[in-house]
Amino acid sequence: MTKRKSHILLLFLLFMLIATTTSCLDLPVSFDSMREESAITNSSYEETITDNGEFWITYIDVGQADAALVYCDGHYMLIDGGNKEDSNRIYSILERHGVESLDIVVGTHAHEDHIGGIPGAFAFITADLTLCPVTTYDSNAFQDFAQAAQDKGGGITVPSAGDTFTLGSASVTILGLNFESEELNDTSIVLRIDYGETSFLFTGDAERAAETALLESGADLAATVLKIGHHGAAASTTYPFLRAVSPQIAIISVGADNSYGHPTEEALSRLMDADVEIYRTDLCGDITVTSDGISVTVTAGGEQIDSDSEPSNTPLYILNINTHVFHNPTCESAEQILPQNRIESHSSRDELMEQGYRPCGACNP
Repeated sequence: MTKRKSHILLLFLLFMLIATTTSCLDLPVSFDSMREESAITNSSYEETITDNGEFWITYIDVGQADAALVYCDGHYMLIDGGNKEDSNRIYSILERHGVESLDIVVGTHAHEDHIGGIPGAFAFITADLTLCPVTTYDSNAFQDFAQAAQDKGGGITVPSAGDTFTLGSASVTILGLNFESEELNDTSIVLRIDYGETSFLFTGDAERAAETALLESGADLAATVLKIGHHGAAASTTYPFLRAVSPQIAIISVGADNSYGHPTEEALSRLMDADVEIYRTDLCGDITVTSDGISVTVTAGGEQIDSDSEPSNTPLYILNINTHVFHNPTCESAEQILPQNRIESHSSRDELMEQGYRPCGACNP
């Protein structure tokens, strides 16, 4: 073989090797195949996550919980907020993007791993509309969520199937909620966001009963990206439902080594059978999908926001979102704040006071 042909062969082999790699961590081989017809590409976090883009969704890594921030044309929407312990992380992400208000907040259902961290967002911002399938539920986490929604989010609104809302040039459609079932998971709000020719389906923790009811309702379930129901539980993402959605990409919000065994082999097998590209927060961290209205771009394993890092030009305060008092980090009272009520902030003293907080009388921050 001539030297020229050898060089051509080596270049071809190198190209094939690069083409088969994935942007996520070292996923099992069965997860790595990229469909040639898919319009998915991968790029760096810095290149993709900018508020100058028209549309993106960040599926936030909140462990065994759910949270997603949606952006379109200067408008923001928060879908779920993780557990109470995730309040600081939710706030850090909102602060990083300079979010001062949300158009819509959605608590897909009353379980803490979906609504627990939302009061942390309401501690610093307001919302025009707060959606949830119920207005009452017997848990401290839900009561905190309901009170925060009343104070900063216009109270809880229970939507109806078929309701539509605008988010910049994107549209949000409620496909269903409160399906007949004994499972609280099946009360979940199921919604689709449409931006141009791309669409994004959120299902909360909806399981088989809810998926069957949606199919029987005739709702248009087709979506480019599917946020997998109930963290990849066996009772969610059934074959009939998956066929109706026919997604290119599946996002699974799940905690590493969780005690539930999520995502289950059953759910993963269905997705692989359908040739769906899978991204998981336990393997990839935050996952961001951007859209130009025609195709989507996935960035996985992006930069994690370190809520403990302190900007050099602003002080760090410790806030009690229950008493609305802020402290210096060294204040003894700050050390006694319960974890679910404690948030760190880089806002200025004046900004905190404008948000309704008052300085601690002991440390006088």
